[in-house]
Amino acid sequence: MDFLDIADKTFLVFGVANKKSVAFSVGEVLSEAKAHVIYSVQSAERKESVAKILPGADIFACDVEREQEIKKLAEDISKKYPKIHGIVHSIAFANYEEGLKPFHETKKKDFLQSIDISCYSLIAIANAFKDLLDVKASVVTISISTTKMAAEPYGFMAPVKAALDSTLCFLAKSFSSFSQIRFNSVNAGLLKTSASAGIPGYLDYYLFSEQLTLRKKGLTTNEVANTVAFLLSERSSGINAQGIIVDCGMSVNYFDKDIINKATRF
Repeated sequence: MDFLDIADKTFLVFGVANKKSVAFSVGEVLSEAKAHVIYSVQSAERKESVAKILPGADIFACDVEREQEIKKLAEDISKKYPKIHGIVHSIAFANYEEGLKPFHETKKKDFLQSIDISCYSLIAIANAFKDLLDVKASVVTISISTTKMAAEPYGFMAPVKAALDSTLCFLAKSFSSFSQIRFNSVNAGLLKTSASAGIPGYLDYYLFSEQLTLRKKGLTTNEVANTVAFLLSERSSGINAQGIIVDCGMSVNYFDKDIINKATRF
């Protein structure tokens, strides 16, 4: 018996850029479970490149900064699929083109663009797809393991993710008035992705976080994807408006004796 019981169900996955994307791993896990996976990517150009790594997949282009495109995406998908059983929102963006800057120098336009793409898009997508979602559908977004740790390179993306964490709670409450649709997040530790590679100084932080995990080995996108698949399934029906931390135990290991010895050895 398929434990997740998601075979033949239809899921919409946002955010594939390449094989290193969390969204790509999610699609793989869902496909292995015999689910139908639809993909939405940022642009026609991205659709062309993603089609090469997902041959035969049903891929749509949608720039989530444009609300009309989100509405059109819902209309286009509804013509082919009568019901969606879940949505994966794996979308985030921050403009780091000017390099690492002190947080207090964050530009308004950069902060608001990040909020729009990384957070508000979840609200817009949920609203546009509310009539297409199954009454017991599950919506899962990707957040970070903590928004209270002020890591300089991550900068204003942490407050943006904090807004995302709060948003899913309000969406869950709002949708509860007419459905049993759930909203949750997978709050992942540091990952090796193309997106994270664009964050100034990220590699050093990743290597440090890897040593802080209890197993001394970094988190993988497949492990995040497995948790997403669980949250999409009805096996997680009792979980709503929550963030599930997946960080290999890093959050309890800040005082690892080996790290302390290295840091205090002069």
